[in-house]
Amino acid sequence: MKVVSIVGARPQFIKAAPVSKALRTAGHQDFIVHTGQHYDYGMSQVFFEELSIPQPDVNLSVGSGDHGWQTGQMLIGIEKVLIAEKPDWVLVYGDTNSTLAGALAAVKLHIPLAHVEAGLRSYNRKMPEEHNRVLTDHCADLLFCPTQIAVDNLAKEGITRGVHLVGDTMYDAVLQFGEIARQRSTILCDLGIQPKGYLLATVHRQSNTDNPENLRNLLAAFAEIKEPIIFPVHPRTRQKIAELDLYNPKSETCAEPGRSIRNPRFIEPVGYLDMLMLERSARMILTDSGGIQKEAYWLGVPCITLRDETEWVETVQTGWNVLAGADIERILQSVRSVTLPIIRPAIYGDGHAALHCISLFTR
Repeated sequence: MKVVSIVGARPQFIKAAPVSKALRTAGHQDFIVHTGQHYDYGMSQVFFEELSIPQPDVNLSVGSGDHGWQTGQMLIGIEKVLIAEKPDWVLVYGDTNSTLAGALAAVKLHIPLAHVEAGLRSYNRKMPEEHNRVLTDHCADLLFCPTQIAVDNLAKEGITRGVHLVGDTMYDAVLQFGEIARQRSTILCDLGIQPKGYLLATVHRQSNTDNPENLRNLLAAFAEIKEPIIFPVHPRTRQKIAELDLYNPKSETCAEPGRSIRNPRFIEPVGYLDMLMLERSARMILTDSGGIQKEAYWLGVPCITLRDETEWVETVQTGWNVLAGADIERILQSVRSVTLPIIRPAIYGDGHAALHCISLFTR
């Protein structure tokens, strides 16, 4: 069996790593197409190296751009690859422009389509990711759902054929690489920080980066928090901070006397192993990333989500995640009052989601 896997963004590399390994172990061909949606070393190549993903067979090198242009360029490139390679299946991941472009190319060429992480819904149609999810799910022949809620979401839209509850391939990755991260990562030493002695923050969603008020509020909230905050900065976020002149590198210390570390402490994006260690060792995580919400849950770290909704509602229902949006007072109150729940139910599968996906290709 020949599968063309479409990836392009940092979370997709993580989701794809266990699936690519399972495909190759089962003797199938995994032909990897990298759209180039993420292209910096710290956002792309390092993940292929750390997760032992084969180098892409094709890199479209599309790069950054407006949604329509970027998706269109990807669609043109992916279509050419599919015509040339004639795969048995096209496999897409998540909810990015790369996902949608791969789905549209496959369905227009009548090639069966499989979607890893199907059925997620934030029910916020202002999110470009929400449109990508919905459209991809309605194109797909196999829909690999990470949770029962995802299965139920699809049923509400009349999608029941080809739907399978398999678990979350990102959970597979955490289990496969968690101990490796513990052994190899030196990020805590490199940054001079102690376990549970800092908070970890990430911001990359368009609703936050492209909304000046939201971005200002988030940085203002971070500045009010007394504990050190480590902030690996997404390239788009860094650009927006610079455009709005929200950070003055000449004033790196907090205003409060006696504090020698600025809040937040900006660092470059880090690889997967270092990120796992930063997440595992943080006292708390503040993020607008869907993947990091789940990783926080699996690692037993309380999470504050910098959005007003989440597609990963299970993390909120179990008490491990709090929705604070970009509201300064809600964020500060959440940081002050968050408590650790007693239990973390196993709601994202058995850690073998990739194997379950592969078995369904050959039924």
